[in-house]
Amino acid sequence: MISSDKIVTTPSIQGYKITKVLGLVTGLSPRTRGVGGQIWGSIEALRGGEVSAFTVEIEKARLEAIKRVIENAEKLGANAIVGIDLETSEMGSAKMSIMVISATGTAVVVEPEPTRYSY
Repeated sequence: MISSDKIVTTPSIQGYKITKVLGLVTGLSPRTRGVGGQIWGSIEALRGGEVSAFTVEIEKARLEAIKRVIENAEKLGANAIVGIDLETSEMGSAKMSIMVISATGTAVVVEPEPTRYSY
């Protein structure tokens, strides 16, 4: 299981060395708002400020995309993911809009670097 401290946006993890690069992994989470959610979001938008109805859905989609990229990395035998990146896009039409959150990273195997002692 890949722990959260081994999922990083950087190309390496401090204190660990990459022993094997397993390849690119992705996780997608497409979401659409139901009619009720769209109406409620429109009402919130009229008031100004944060549209909390959408915030909740975006956060769910983000967590789901990360979960899927972790699952795909683990299937390859990874114990870490480096260079993870999240992107959001929207597709569809005026009648139905789909938001897509994608998580992409590099699945790797890492091991702790030896501790160096100075005397």
